Amino acid sequence: MDLNADLAEGFGHWELGDDEALLGVVTSANVACGFHAGDATVIRSAVELAAERGVAVGAQVGYRDLAGFGRRFIDVPRRELTDDVIYQIGALAGFARVAGTEVRYVKPHGALYNAIVHHAEQAAAVVDAVRAYDPAMAVLGLPGSQWLDQAGRAGLPTYREAFADRAYTPEATLVPRREPGAVLHDPDEIAARCLALAAGEPIRAVDGSEIRVRADSICVHGDSPGAVAIARAVRDRLTDAGVVLRPFAAGPFAAGSP
Repeated sequence: MDLNADLAEGFGHWELGDDEALLGVVTSANVACGFHAGDATVIRSAVELAAERGVAVGAQVGYRDLAGFGRRFIDVPRRELTDDVIYQIGALAGFARVAGTEVRYVKPHGALYNAIVHHAEQAAAVVDAVRAYDPAMAVLGLPGSQWLDQAGRAGLPTYREAFADRAYTPEATLVPRREPGAVLHDPDEIAARCLALAAGEPIRAVDGSEIRVRADSICVHGDSPGAVAIARAVRDRLTDAGVVLRPFAAGPFAAGSP
């Protein structure tokens, strides 16, 4: 199983999350590329730390929405969205090259992530971008989404993601953040649920029903309160149960784990 977190989400004097601590726990890093968060210095620092610790680097691409932290849907034309995603991957790849690593996968962020669960045209735009940049690059997303379905048909390596600290609907989609109970906070509860996910066992949806979420990677949000404690609790629970943690997109630059 892979354990991932969103990193490099500060900007200028505004700090968010503890990248250094999280990079001692996770096996993959979804690094902001400057559109929803992250400036050049923040991004470079996160990538350098990831390279030092053998953590796989992924491009977390999003809408051009710094003010809204990428959590607002934007009706972007297909070609324009494709170009925006290529731009973001390329920016991150520059820092990765300087740090002696490379971008191993792409994971959309926030509103874009949610939109391309069902929005076929925007999903196609992101697929177009990844294929144009590197037709062998892995992609990460919600199981059953348009994003992963179209990426798979386009020949991209696809990987399924589950969320440690987010509530699920009975349809196995994420409960919108604006709704009560959308974000979980108890480390022990979250760790127990992650162990069930890793074992392929059902978890409870927000209405109490049981659902199955198949996953190759589990995400702990780096901007959540107590993110480091949650990530450590999840890692400890999984490793104590004999689950091997390693990057899903491991390559010559990401063969180790912290």
